[in-house]
Amino acid sequence: MWVYAESFTNQVAAGESVVDSPNRYVRVDGPSPLALLGGGYAVLYPAMPILTNGTGDNRVQQIVDDAQAAIDALVESGVTARDKCAVGGDSYGATTAVLLLAHSSLFKAGIARSGAYNRTLTPFGFQTEVRNLWEEMEVYLALSPFMAADHIAAPLLLIHGEGDRNVATSPEQSKRMYEALAGLGKTVRLVLLPFEGHAYTARESIMDVAAEMLDWLNTYVK
Repeated sequence: MWVYAESFTNQVAAGESVVDSPNRYVRVDGPSPLALLGGGYAVLYPAMPILTNGTGDNRVQQIVDDAQAAIDALVESGVTARDKCAVGGDSYGATTAVLLLAHSSLFKAGIARSGAYNRTLTPFGFQTEVRNLWEEMEVYLALSPFMAADHIAAPLLLIHGEGDRNVATSPEQSKRMYEALAGLGKTVRLVLLPFEGHAYTARESIMDVAAEMLDWLNTYVK
């Protein structure tokens, strides 16, 4: 399940369906998780709407509920079994994936690429959150999987470009998440890609990322 939580301010907007053309070709660009199809995995990009309407908006529980609903649908349709699901994501999707590992037992393994895991390091807003850390510390801490590292049981693969200049996703985010999990005795691996930024472009990097992800899932899921 390749996740990315989308924020909305009302239920009407969150409930709107997006209709795409059934005739569109599927393209596997760059380090796409669709490369995992060749390894025998089904890849789902689930709808993950969350309502962000102020203090106590319970975003983490909404993310967990979205993931649970997606897994229920997959199991009911016969695509997978409940004990064969993994979660991954890029950037804010990576943060979402690690939050799911920290606050649920839905997944056997996780993959997080170029994410931000400690929101106190981005104190002046992130995504659609415009309040700063000191105005809404509860939200910042709740959306920091680093703070719940001791609750993560599933093996986690962290990947990050060493040259990531995105202010929210410095490589230090992955390094500190790795150090926390390793210090707690968790199963974790950190892969740093030389000369890569927030997105990965070199052929060597793309091939390495695909190999790392496939090996991780074969080891801890299949």
